[in-house]
Formats: sequence, structure tokens, C-alpha cells
Amino acid sequence: MIDLHTHTDQSDGSLAPDAIVRAALDLRLEALAITDHDTLAGYDEARAAAAECGLELVCGIELSTRPASVPNGRRAPSVHLLGYFLHAPPTADFRNWLRGQQQSRHKRNVDLIAKLHSLGVAIELPEVQALGRSLTGRPHFAQVLLKKGYVPTIQAAFDMYLADDAQAAVERDEPTLAEGIRRIAAAGGSPVLAHPVRLPNHDSASLETLLGELIPEGLTGIEAYHSEHNAEQTALFASLAERFHLMVTGGSDFHGANKPAISLGSGRSGNLCLPYRILEQMKNGGPGTTGIGAR
Repeated sequence: MIDLHTHTDQSDGSLAPDAIVRAALDLRLEALAITDHDTLAGYDEARAAAAECGLELVCGIELSTRPASVPNGRRAPSVHLLGYFLHAPPTADFRNWLRGQQQSRHKRNVDLIAKLHSLGVAIELPEVQALGRSLTGRPHFAQVLLKKGYVPTIQAAFDMYLADDAQAAVERDEPTLAEGIRRIAAAGGSPVLAHPVRLPNHDSASLETLLGELIPEGLTGIEAYHSEHNAEQTALFASLAERFHLMVTGGSDFHGANKPAISLGSGRSGNLCLPYRILEQMKNGGPGTTGIGAR
């Protein structure tokens, strides 16, 4: 069994990189990909622990990108893009580019603190950064808002203050989806559309149109297996991968205590069981096989 979509405390997960490696070993996973948001720090820290225990560790990342603006002119929701570096580590140029993305996040965070202050919310950036470690994002703001009693739940923090259409919303300068694909590909990676169920339009016709636009940019895969996908959605995404000759990937999207309903390796209520041959097919660069990996 494998898990190709996980997060450490170097982005918005709760487990340290070496701890997630130990957890994978306890579950007897054959391979693990660390796909932190916009940073490779978690993977870098986990390498020694994985080598010591003999766990196959896959270098991955999850980029936050934006598609073109929707017709009414409003800013389109963020689209997540997975990148897998299966044969060689990412290039130095890619790492340098990531540092620029992190600077963009920092600017957004400074502006977000100012917006919250204007709304009478007294939290400071250092206390948020203490949770964020290598990368501080909105989930860390939500945790502080909850801890200080401004909201009753994490979801309420997003609904009231942090979501794109909430009171304290601050736009971040994110790369376009096409640019993210090109950046990953140029660095030697395989760009994969993450959890397509989260796209505003994820019906078959809409996805066919989107894939037709993204494949010429260099998209090589689609995450068919995910904790939020039901059996019907999984079948649709896997069939689209086969039709468009894309790799099939999958993972739990594990965040530890920050998403307690999602278990490493097995997803939500055991709805995932991904065999090693998915990773083998990815390494060979060919499309995956439908009908595997979901319960």
C-alpha cells in the first residue's frame, strides 16, 4: 500500500517529517510522497529518516495556482497542482522559484494581519508563524483565531475571515495553473491535477474541456484516488485519465490532527487502498489502470 499525497508540519500538517515517516512504517506502507504546499522542506527533512528505515520516499509538492479569470471578471478559486519528481530531484531554479512563492505568501500574511486588525481582531503574525514553521498559511491563522476565541471552529474562521469572499480576504499573487504546470515540468517533475472534485465544475464535460487545455501545457496526470472522492467520482476521473492517456495518482491528503477524519494510507473511513503498481505506472510514464485503489 502507498500514499502519494501527505502534508507535514512544514506546511499545514501536524506531524513532523520524521514522525510521518515513522507513521508510514508502522502502517507498512511501501512508499510515501510528501507533498507540502509550496515548499520542499518537509521532504528534505524526511529523507534521512526514510533512508534509515528503508521506506521509499517520493519527492512531491502541491502548488497553489489560479486559472484564468471566470467570465464575470471575479477572481477564480485556487486550483491545486501536484508535482512528483520521480527520477531526479527538483532543479535549483525550481527551488529558487519556490522561495519567491513563499515571499508572496509572507506579503499576503502581513496584509491579512492588517485587515484583521482593522476588524478588531488582535492577533499578531509571530504567533501565527510559530505554527507555520517553513510555510505559514491560512490554516495557521484559523488555529490562532480559534485558540483566542474569535471563532467557534476552524471552518468558522474561514467562513468569517479567511476564505476568498470573507471579511478579511486578501488576494495572493499566485502563478497561473498553466505556469505551475510548466514550472514543474521544466524542473523534471510530473504535473498532476489534484483532487478534481474540488474544482467548481467537475462534471465530465467540464473536465474534458479543462484537460484539453492543460495537456498541451504539459499536464501528465490526474489524482483519481482521494479521500474526498466517492466511488462514482473516482471512476469518472480514472476513465478520463485513461481516455487522455494521463497517469493516475492517488493519496489520502493526510494532515494529521489538522484533518483528523483523514487517516494516513487509508483516507476517510478506509476508502483508500492504493497498491504499489500505481507508483510503478507513474515511474514508467504511462496511464494508470482503472478499477483499482478505492474501496
